[in-house]
Amino acid sequence: MELIKLTPRLGVDPSLRLRSPGEVLSHDYMRPESINPAQLARRTGIQARHIKELIAGSRRVTPKYAIRLAAVLPTSALYWLVLQARYDLAREERDIATTVPMLDPPSRRS
Repeated sequence: MELIKLTPRLGVDPSLRLRSPGEVLSHDYMRPESINPAQLARRTGIQARHIKELIAGSRRVTPKYAIRLAAVLPTSALYWLVLQARYDLAREERDIATTVPMLDPPSRRS
């Protein structure tokens, strides 16, 4: 059974505002439930310092953190990893676009 169909053109709607996984965690999950980093740390087993770093954007969501967050929030581990991957890709694309002229896409072969 295929849960997600991966295609070469799999993408994210570019009109959606890019948010870091930490911003999503803070604004969409912690604030509505009035959970602070210490409380989330107790629930997930992730150190409170690391949760604060996730929120600040100085720490990435790893598979271990994704599993732990998904265990206590109404999400999946894949959700957190996709948020992190999307954020990383967008940042890299932005950095490359400012330093390297974009190349023409390769021509299609029949």
